[in-house]
Amino acid sequence: YEDMAIKFFEHYLYIAGAMDQQSLWDEEDGFFYDVLQLSNGEAKSLKLRSIVGLIPLFAVEVVEHELFEKMPNFQKRMDWILKNKKELADLVSQWQVPGQSKKHLMSILRKTRLKKILSRMLDENEFLSPFGIRAMSKVYEKTPFVFSVHDHQYVVHYIPAESDSSMFGGNSNWRGPIWFPINFLIIESLQRYHHYFNDELKVELPTGSENWFNLNEVASNLSLRLQHIFLKDADGNRAFNG
Repeated sequence: YEDMAIKFFEHYLYIAGAMDQQSLWDEEDGFFYDVLQLSNGEAKSLKLRSIVGLIPLFAVEVVEHELFEKMPNFQKRMDWILKNKKELADLVSQWQVPGQSKKHLMSILRKTRLKKILSRMLDENEFLSPFGIRAMSKVYEKTPFVFSVHDHQYVVHYIPAESDSSMFGGNSNWRGPIWFPINFLIIESLQRYHHYFNDELKVELPTGSENWFNLNEVASNLSLRLQHIFLKDADGNRAFNG
């Protein structure tokens, strides 16, 4: 399967290159945004903070050094990319440098960007809720997102319960409710990052609390929040029943 691994690794780098070329990352906001390609050829950043901007977290894998040693062709191809495609190699984590216990991290997010995006994700005023990670930032509850293009104005509200419009398919997840499968992938990704960083990387939970946790502890905390969707509270009620 070594040839297949080489092929998909190169695809991974080209996707990272496309994300960079389209300027999906906003350095000031520390977040990934969609970019709309308009009919007149203009590209416009859609600065709407939704769970879509967290999905690059999922592009992570930790590979043991022993596995690399069993794949000489894969190593050879990686070395060639490092020398000849430096603009692509620089977009992903320092996968060529073994970390603790000789592990290699493959991630679209380098450590600095990872910390920035987690700061957004773990902010109770944005994505972090008592029941997991919201599909839409809570900032739009008081200040809806407004997007203007071609003399039309589009408004997106944060509505955690029943939808008040047919936009995005009516009662879809894109209004702010907890999307369980995406939360599962967030938790799994945090566990992978922790497998590489261990206690070297800690983040505030929640953001601004000055309570610092490693990423495995954050993953466990999110798991408990998701459980509370279904478990009875002090009054014997379950959140999913309203």
